Amino acid sequence: QVQLVESGGGLLQAGGSLRLSCAASGRTLSNYNTGWFRQAPGKEREFVAAISWSGGYTYYADSVKGRFSISRDNAKNTVYLQMNSLTPEDTAVYYCAATLRAWSSSQVRNEYDYWGQGTQVTVSS
Repeated sequence: QVQLVESGGGLLQAGGSLRLSCAASGRTLSNYNTGWFRQAPGKEREFVAAISWSGGYTYYADSVKGRFSISRDNAKNTVYLQMNSLTPEDTAVYYCAATLRAWSSSQVRNEYDYWGQGTQVTVSS
């Protein structure tokens, strides 16, 4: 079993940048496809980005494409989400998640088995 801990959230103004980190323990994260999801108040948790276990494939939600970048450092057992040009609509709790399931379902929330506790990102206008 892998445990995930997110960090790097905060409060910032629109147009700013943040880098979120997802650190794993228990098992090596390099075996898992890893994704970022977010949940705004009153809304369902939605897919943001995913990266394959090797780092060779990435996939983004249309709403963040061109602004967010997902990466991983398997030596550090960590996955990152670089977020640029943030807007108030990006305000949410951001979660990282890991799965051993096929890459083809990497954007599907229910395909992930392990979740972190989340980190709050608040963007003011």
